[in-house]
Amino acid sequence: MSPAYMARVSSPLYNARILRLAASIPHASRLPDAQATVEKRSPICGSRVAVDVVLDGEGRLAALGQEVRACALGQASAALMGEHAFGRDVAALEAARDQLAAWLAGEREAAPDWPGIDVLAPAIAHKARHASIRLAFEAVAEAARLALTERAGRFSVKQGETT
Repeated sequence: MSPAYMARVSSPLYNARILRLAASIPHASRLPDAQATVEKRSPICGSRVAVDVVLDGEGRLAALGQEVRACALGQASAALMGEHAFGRDVAALEAARDQLAAWLAGEREAAPDWPGIDVLAPAIAHKARHASIRLAFEAVAEAARLALTERAGRFSVKQGETT
């Protein structure tokens, strides 16, 4: 086993950094003027996340609202997502989602390219927690894609094209 894996396994699952993040989820209110909303639920633990997004004219995240009902790990993940998602485009949000899923599944050694995400390394050994950790990243990527698609559809309709 690699030294990095051993460090993850021997770290406490709920540490002070995770608990601090869980208690400080940014953008924790819903957006009344969202361009897209996505709700995700983990059937394993019952964690739920609802995410509202608004993209700017360049297709980058400009506004975010989230309602998180999850364990401390899911809350910490949502806090990290919410803190660093602004200004990212759909491709970057989807890449972060995919990197997180692969990292948790042990398919990649390196942590995702997302500030602070390494705090969740102790959870890699706890597969039952993975779905909750992924929820916010899945929801924001899906909502951003939906907002971009919807905007493109409205643009096409305004131009007289079929969608």
